[in-house]
Amino acid sequence: MDVDLTHLDDTLLLQHIRQGGREAFAVLVNRYADRFYRIAYRLVSSKDDAEDIVQEAFLKLWRRPKLWDPSKGAKFNTWFYKVVINLCVDHQRKKRPLGLPQDMEMADGNPGHDVLLDDHQRQSLLDRFISDLPDRQRQALALCFYEGVSNHEAADMMGVTLKALQSSIMRAKTTLKKKVKLYFGGGSI
Repeated sequence: MDVDLTHLDDTLLLQHIRQGGREAFAVLVNRYADRFYRIAYRLVSSKDDAEDIVQEAFLKLWRRPKLWDPSKGAKFNTWFYKVVINLCVDHQRKKRPLGLPQDMEMADGNPGHDVLLDDHQRQSLLDRFISDLPDRQRQALALCFYEGVSNHEAADMMGVTLKALQSSIMRAKTTLKKKVKLYFGGGSI
């Protein structure tokens, strides 16, 4: 007889997982996989790599569920974001940075030189610019703008002060504005 565990909070699910509860693990994966995938994708800019990272994070949780200690005060999803972010950072360190796409040129300042891009191309270019940002700036943008996490919670997830998080966001915005201006010769994406 299957018992419906979907109504349980994360703490109770983890208790079941610690006792080998596969159903509880499946509920937790179903509850959070999409959210963690989105953040991983924003940080590594690759669907396959993001899927691998999230799978690795969940496998780590399955093998060692006692890694999350609720007595330390962090919510499960806050703690697990840190796990995913750390795996993304490790992945990015192994990967060499990408430059601008070879088939795209820099704007030369001529008004007629601006490249007309469709929405997909603009998003792809912006993703490339974001992927070139330093880890902390990329993480701050991903959490606060794409995931809608509050600045306080994002700072906690990243293990930085609120002021450091806000500074990372401002530096990222400044860098992105400069890249867009350089690329489009004053235009915008």
